[in-house]
Amino acid sequence: MNRRLFLTAGAAVAALGLTRAGSAATGSFEVTRSKAEWKAMLSAAEYKVMREEGTERAFSSPLDREKRTGMYHCRGCDLAVYSSQHKYDSGTGWPSFWQPVSSSAIGTKVDRKLLLRRTEVHCRRCGSHFGHIFNDGPKPTGKRHCLNGVSLVFKPA
Repeated sequence: MNRRLFLTAGAAVAALGLTRAGSAATGSFEVTRSKAEWKAMLSAAEYKVMREEGTERAFSSPLDREKRTGMYHCRGCDLAVYSSQHKYDSGTGWPSFWQPVSSSAIGTKVDRKLLLRRTEVHCRRCGSHFGHIFNDGPKPTGKRHCLNGVSLVFKPA
């Protein structure tokens, strides 16, 4: 199955609401907020993605088309997590990177919501959901960090 067919099928499943909503990464984080505090600081779309592990529509984020030099920060806690130096156009409709700014900027966990095993990526400081990591990215890592733009804030250099 090619990646575009898989993404289309996955988007259809998500659009039909057949995915089970999760929650942001659990554990001990430096930045913690109550559910009410998160809801007060985030839009409904941001909350759904960052705190309930939702997915924004493909091609809906202006960050997918962002070409300037700079850093991408977690919207939840302002931690610098991805650099424009590691960004590339994956053609999937989501901002994609081949590595984070450092391995200590992110956390990962296993995600089985779409009936297959995926690697979910989140902020290591506040646990906010960013997206997923796939093994079909460019060299040198071969990884594609496929992220939701609503989880990030771009800061130009």
